[in-house]
Amino acid sequence: MNVAIAQILKDEGYVEDFEAFEEQNIKFILATLKYTDDKKPVIKKIQRISKPGLKVYAGAQDLPKVLDDLGIAIISTSQGVMTNLKARELNIGGEILAELW
Repeated sequence: MNVAIAQILKDEGYVEDFEAFEEQNIKFILATLKYTDDKKPVIKKIQRISKPGLKVYAGAQDLPKVLDDLGIAIISTSQGVMTNLKARELNIGGEILAELW
């Protein structure tokens, strides 16, 4: 799931690139963050929504709009991990993992 989230962040333009590797049976993801021309980070805020003690689910019609769709929510669905925009397009709901902008 972590690699899928990193791929979403790359596809949506929040990170430059990432590399998944394993050392001594421990998996790592090395992400290169993206910055604007004036050296400010592209990611302003990441907010974790679902937590191990409190899972947050939403149906297709109830998926969040993050900053009027200027940001994204990462949703874990039965068809894999995707953004709220893609899940709304496919008309499926799921667990809301995080929101970022």
